[in-house]
Amino acid sequence: MLRLAIAQLRPRKGAYEENLARLGAVFRELGAEPDPPELIVAPEAALTGYFLEGGVRELAVTADRLFEDLSCRHREAQAAPLDVALGFYEVHQNRLFNSALYATLGGPDAGIRHVHRKIFLPTYGVFDEERFVEAGRGVQAFDTRWGRAAILICEDAWHSFTPMLAALAGAQLIIIPSASPARGVLGADEAPGRPASLARWTRLAQDMAGEHGVYVALAQLVGFEGGKAFPGGSLIATPRGDILAEAAVFDEAVLRATLDFEEITRARTDLPLLADLEMRLPHLLGSLHEARRGGRPSGVKPGGQTADTAGKRTPPAHTSAQGSSRPALPPIPMRATPDRDPLAIDPELTRRWLVEFIRDEVQRRRGFERVVIGLSGGVDSSLVAYLAAEALGARNVLGVRMPYRTSSPESLAHAQLVIEALGIRSETVDISAAVDGLATAVSDPPDPGRLGNIMARTRMITLFDLSAAQRALPLGTGNKTERLFGYFTWHADDSPPVNPIGDLFKTQVWSLARYVGVPDVIVSKPASADLITGQTDEGDFGISYPRADAILHWILLGYKAPEIQALGFTEAEVDLVRTRLDSTHWKRRLPTVAMLSATAIGEYYLRPVDY
Repeated sequence: MLRLAIAQLRPRKGAYEENLARLGAVFRELGAEPDPPELIVAPEAALTGYFLEGGVRELAVTADRLFEDLSCRHREAQAAPLDVALGFYEVHQNRLFNSALYATLGGPDAGIRHVHRKIFLPTYGVFDEERFVEAGRGVQAFDTRWGRAAILICEDAWHSFTPMLAALAGAQLIIIPSASPARGVLGADEAPGRPASLARWTRLAQDMAGEHGVYVALAQLVGFEGGKAFPGGSLIATPRGDILAEAAVFDEAVLRATLDFEEITRARTDLPLLADLEMRLPHLLGSLHEARRGGRPSGVKPGGQTADTAGKRTPPAHTSAQGSSRPALPPIPMRATPDRDPLAIDPELTRRWLVEFIRDEVQRRRGFERVVIGLSGGVDSSLVAYLAAEALGARNVLGVRMPYRTSSPESLAHAQLVIEALGIRSETVDISAAVDGLATAVSDPPDPGRLGNIMARTRMITLFDLSAAQRALPLGTGNKTERLFGYFTWHADDSPPVNPIGDLFKTQVWSLARYVGVPDVIVSKPASADLITGQTDEGDFGISYPRADAILHWILLGYKAPEIQALGFTEAEVDLVRTRLDSTHWKRRLPTVAMLSATAIGEYYLRPVDY
């Protein structure tokens, strides 16, 4: 039997000593329990945060240093001897690794029992690990005071070969410290109310445990780093592939369970898959060696020919045996299903996700208590105000109306509706004099488009001045569709440092706004920047938001124009969206800087925004 606890932690980025003290408090709290855990497991990068980029070299420590630091905190906690497993950035033999330590703290047998160095370093999407750390070389099971364990770090567990090696080496418990950013606001059917990526982790842990007859302990990081959510949702799976315990999402937690290792014997007796694997492994290794030589069994020539078929012509794959061509299948995206809207969201999950994001980003990471929001009377800024009021409290939200003399009176009225519904603080700043002062001072009088840009930048000057005056962080209100279309004024709408809704398409904004209670008169009216009289977003685009959002969705997933057209969109619509997307990349980037050195900011000197 093993009393196990998973400490689902929210570390402060780069604060090694502070996070170490937090872990010491966990030692103290759990050590005071009547039956304290014998093993505490913490997530990947538990003492520093995960996305460090070039900061890895500043925060990496040796395993010996980490063991001494943990031992010190354990002594201070006056806890009974216990084992601990956690992820950390390691410097070892003058090399940097993403590692995990397993150690015994206290007692006569205290010491380091194992260090696992992450093998599979994700370098795609939001990940860039291989640029900053080196890969480990193997998977090993090791002895502990209670039995045998093995460690896999995050993506190590996604490759079926690695848990197989751990089980074959005798591991009874596979420990997985992980820092896996959440993706997917359409809650999976098997895990409602949880990010879709967590559903895959659950299946993975259950399949791993059930196939090999082992316990699996998945320790997930929680919190936000640079807008990316670590959702928590740690879990423990049994040797039969069942979930023994599962932690909540978006909160720190301690997950406790008692592991009965006799259950491994019972599970493997009922389903002896591991024994079968051991028997067939020599033959399978032979197949592996053949695959590494080129994937051809002995006697097979290049092109798939055997000695019997060499010299005979094989019909091409796209023809029948009689040589007639088969009709081409329509190039419909594989992810398109008629009964499911690919842009549908779980509104409750999305609401909680964004509320936690605002709390974490504004208060915990940037040290602000208040925010300032430009309230236009439109659905985007209204939704952000509703989310911020829930996250921070109404009195910590300042809504600012900034009309110009040609602004629609409806915009002012709708902004006031939001102010009154939420009870937030408000201020009205008429920007007419400032805008007209500049417009009349320039030698070439601005046309309506230029005048609109002056309005947008004047509003942002106002927000940032109020930010400085009231120490309130400006929140952005631009949605994903606008950002992808470049439908904003550069260094104006895009300037606020935190944007809760920037990864929601406009149609998703409408859905969430209705769910949280934004007045229908705001949600239902035609979207407009209100910079030019009579202007509407969809009139400027030449396409409706629902159709633009759907086309953007498929483009971002990598599908080509013919595949998207097969879903019912015209060639002209796809071309319009693609052209707007491709012509506005520059608006979504920082200014281009001439690189002259090997320390250029953003090229060589790399630090995350919250480091």
